[in-house]
Amino acid sequence: MTEFAAVNTLASPHLLFLLLAALAVEAVVGGMPLLFRIVPHPVAIAGGLVGTLERRLNRKSCNERARLVRGFLVVAVMVALAAGAGYAITGIVCDLAHGWLVEIFFVVTLVAQRSLYTHVRKVGLALQTDGLSAGRDAVSHIVGRDPDSLDEQGVARAAVESCAENFSDGVVAPVFWYVLFGLPGLFVYKTVNTMDSMIGHKTERYLSFGMTAAKLDDVMSFIPARLAGLILGIAAFFVPTAHPGHAIGTMLRDARNHSSPNAGWPEGAVAGALGLSLAGPRHYGGKVVKDKWIGNGRARLTVQDIHRALFLYAVACLVQAGIIVALLITQLAAPGQLSREAETILHTLGELKDLF
Repeated sequence: MTEFAAVNTLASPHLLFLLLAALAVEAVVGGMPLLFRIVPHPVAIAGGLVGTLERRLNRKSCNERARLVRGFLVVAVMVALAAGAGYAITGIVCDLAHGWLVEIFFVVTLVAQRSLYTHVRKVGLALQTDGLSAGRDAVSHIVGRDPDSLDEQGVARAAVESCAENFSDGVVAPVFWYVLFGLPGLFVYKTVNTMDSMIGHKTERYLSFGMTAAKLDDVMSFIPARLAGLILGIAAFFVPTAHPGHAIGTMLRDARNHSSPNAGWPEGAVAGALGLSLAGPRHYGGKVVKDKWIGNGRARLTVQDIHRALFLYAVACLVQAGIIVALLITQLAAPGQLSREAETILHTLGELKDLF
C-alpha cells in the first residue's frame, strides 16, 4: 500500500476519492448505530476522557485563573491525543492490504449527514403523528434549550435551526478539516467540537474551565460555517420553493445577530432561503436568552417547514459532494498528476470490486 501513503496527502485526489466514497456510504447506511451499541463510538471515547479530566481538574476549590489554566491543559492533551491517533492510524493503514477501508470507516463514523437528517425528520414525524409532547421529546435530543417551554411552532423552529447549525458542525466542518489534514484533522476537529459541547458553556462551573475549548471550536468552525451558508445558498437554486438571493442576502445581513460567531451563517442562509425568522428569544436552563432575530419571514413555523428545511439540507449535501468532485477533477487535471493518481484510484476501485 505504498501508493496510499504517497498520495493520501493534503487534498490529494486519492483522499478526495475516499471522501466521496465515505459520504456515499454514510448517506446510505448512516453512522452504523448498530455497531456502536456493541463497541464505543470514537466520540464517546473522547467524551468519556474529557468527562474524567473535567471531574478531576475542575474543582470548586480552584480560583478562576487556575480553572482557566487547567481547562487549557485539558484541551492541549486532548488535541495532542486526537492528532496522534489520526497520524498513527494513517500510518498503520498504509501497511494494510485494504487500509483505505479503515479510513472510509472513520469518515463514515464522524460525518453526520444521514444522522442529522434522521433526527430532524423524527421531530417532524413526532409532531405530525403524536402531537406536541412527542415533538418536545424528539427535539430535546438535538437542541440544548428547554423543550417544555416550546409550543408546536417553537419545536418546529428549534428543529430547523438545529438542521442549519449542525449542517456546519456535523457535515461541512468535518469534511473541511479532513480535506486539509486527513484523519488527524478530522479527529482534532471532532474532539474540539465534543469538548465544546461538554464544557464550553457560559455557566459558573464551565465559564473559565471551558473557555479554551469554546474559543478553539469557534476558530475551527469559522471558515466551515461560512462555507455552509454559501453551500445552502447555492442549494437554494435547486429547491423550487427556496429563494437563493434572499438566502445569501439574509446571511450577510443577519449572521452577526446570533450570539454565536458561527451559527448565524447557516441559519441566516436557511432563514432567507425559506422565508423564515430564526433564532430570537429562547429558553436555556430556565433563563431567557434574548437573541436578535435572523431573517424577516415567518417566526411561527410548521411541520411543513421542517420538511422544507430537510429538502434544502439534502440538496446542500449533494452540492457539497459536487464541490468535492470538482476539486477531484481539478487535481487530476494538474500537470503530472493524472496518470499516477488515476492509477491509484483505479487500483482502489479494483480492490473494492474484489471485495464484493
